[in-house]
Amino acid sequence: MDFCIHSRTVEIVMTTIKDFDCCRVVCNSPGAVHIIPDLLSVKTRELFLKNRAAELDREMGLIRTQEETGRHVRMLTHEIRSTLDRHTILKTTLIELGRTLALEECALWMPARNGLELQLSYTLRHQNPVGCTVPIHLPVISQVFSSHHAMKISPNSPVARPRPLSKKFMPGEVVAVRVPLLHLSNFQKNDWPELSTKYALMVLMLPSDSARQWHVHELELVEVVADQVAVALSHAAILEESMRARDQLMEQNVALDLARREAETAVHARNDFLAVMNHEMRTPMHAIIALSSLLQETELTREQRLMVEAILKSSNLLATLINDVLDLSRLEDGSFELDLGTFNLLMVFKEVVNLIKPIASFKKLMVSLTLAPDLPQYVVGDEKLLMQIILNVVSNAVKFSKEGSISIIACIAKPESLRDVGGLDFFPVPSANHFYLRVKDSGQGISPADIPNLFNKFAQNHALGGKHSGGEGLGLAISKRFINLMEGNIWIESEGLAKGCTAIFIVKLRIADNLSYSEHRLLPTAQANHCQANFLGLKVLVMDDNGISRMVTRGILIHMGCDVTVASSGKECLQIVSQEHKVVFIDVSTPGMNGYEVAIRIHEKFASLYKRPLLVALTGSSDKVTRENCLRVAVDGVLLKPFSLDKMKSVLSELLEKRVPREANP
Repeated sequence: MDFCIHSRTVEIVMTTIKDFDCCRVVCNSPGAVHIIPDLLSVKTRELFLKNRAAELDREMGLIRTQEETGRHVRMLTHEIRSTLDRHTILKTTLIELGRTLALEECALWMPARNGLELQLSYTLRHQNPVGCTVPIHLPVISQVFSSHHAMKISPNSPVARPRPLSKKFMPGEVVAVRVPLLHLSNFQKNDWPELSTKYALMVLMLPSDSARQWHVHELELVEVVADQVAVALSHAAILEESMRARDQLMEQNVALDLARREAETAVHARNDFLAVMNHEMRTPMHAIIALSSLLQETELTREQRLMVEAILKSSNLLATLINDVLDLSRLEDGSFELDLGTFNLLMVFKEVVNLIKPIASFKKLMVSLTLAPDLPQYVVGDEKLLMQIILNVVSNAVKFSKEGSISIIACIAKPESLRDVGGLDFFPVPSANHFYLRVKDSGQGISPADIPNLFNKFAQNHALGGKHSGGEGLGLAISKRFINLMEGNIWIESEGLAKGCTAIFIVKLRIADNLSYSEHRLLPTAQANHCQANFLGLKVLVMDDNGISRMVTRGILIHMGCDVTVASSGKECLQIVSQEHKVVFIDVSTPGMNGYEVAIRIHEKFASLYKRPLLVALTGSSDKVTRENCLRVAVDGVLLKPFSLDKMKSVLSELLEKRVPREANP
């Protein structure tokens, strides 16, 4: 079929026909005018719904993105916090970020030791050598450190440093974020120290030659991960410090335990040494004092008697020093304990005066004793310790006084007078049935500057003692320790040399009640009784393993008129002892069968109490263990070496006096 171009007339005719048709349709449809607005409204509504659907799609996409970001954050946080090792945390962070964000490289720059550089410490792909550094004051680093958000930086930045790319590849976008170092004690690669720089730098690079860009949710993910890494690092650092402190504490505990064991071993060794030396020193001292006292009983010239008295005086001083050293040793290792009991307080002062008067008379010194009328007669305390304290203080006054008098005043310390005594280290605590005993002793004056030295061990005060005083030894030093044990204090008051000096001490004692008084019984002591008994023909058995000590004791008893038998061992003693023996002296430190076991065997051998001989323990120690053992085996008396003739007479007299009523009522 052939087509040709219509004429202009035909086109006009056709157009006119169409216009007439339109007019006819319009004329035939009068309601079309009302339909058109509705159609326009529907079209507008359809466009609005499409826009709304697009917005909802975008919101759903954002929600899905946030959920995905949250899932990645939780996953990364779990991986990061699955360990508390700081190096593992950092390596895990780079690996998980690289996997989640499909990174080409991820690097962590830590502050260097000098605080002036950042050091590349960890990388994901190892594109750059670990250990390289960049100045910390670069503008790009300062910009990142000053912002809380992740920032895009130039791929050519020194901290990005991608590997060389060919010209046809374009580097990917690079983001950097700071990592707060919240707690970094000793935190640096290869023993990181405390750092002045408070941030590390994390750099993340997208793959090269890709159109991919960083999205907002990815940047938020990086920021959250950086904060989580900071928290994990702080926890790890705290844990490491705790573990390090625990290890140090364990090492210290091990060292302390070792030191404690060594100290205990040293204390035991020292105590064993002192026990042996105590026994070994007292044996010759016993011989010197006992034989000198026997020598005094013979006819001597005046010059000889003076020499014997000098020997006795020096021997007694040496024996006192031995006792002080042993007591001080027990004080220092904490093994010294008070031996509390009921005793006659007034008799203690009278005995002290009786002991001091002969020495004071020799130096032409007057000794006076003043006891307050309100002093109780019987008190509870350590009688031996109190007597030793009074003797030390008064003897010190006698020793350093050349003329004049020595006055001793004892009274109950009034509550108001306790407030201003003794300095800051004394805090009196009054309680029911207790009182503070105040003793004043006046002697020669002393310079106030020398007073503090009086209580030092082995101190020598030249201004006070001079050349011939013999030193101060341990008297006042050990007395102060004893007084502290008795909840008291001691101090010296002096106006100056040759102007008088007053030594004052206070000790706490308890008033004896009726029960304590009824149970009180006086043990045999050197000062208990000085009456003279008739010892002629008294059968006595002496058991001592030391030949010299045995000979000395035998000599004293023979001088007293006793019929003496000796034994060198416990076994020999048990074979010899019989009803004819009235007294058996037993050295408790005899090797093999010791004196305590011998005493028990003698008790078993003599069933009847009045047929058994009196048992006297000979010992060089007066500690608590010795006293408890003597009470356990029920000996009748204790004689402490070294002893003199007078002491032997005193102890033996009292024992025999107690034996008389026992035999009268079997």
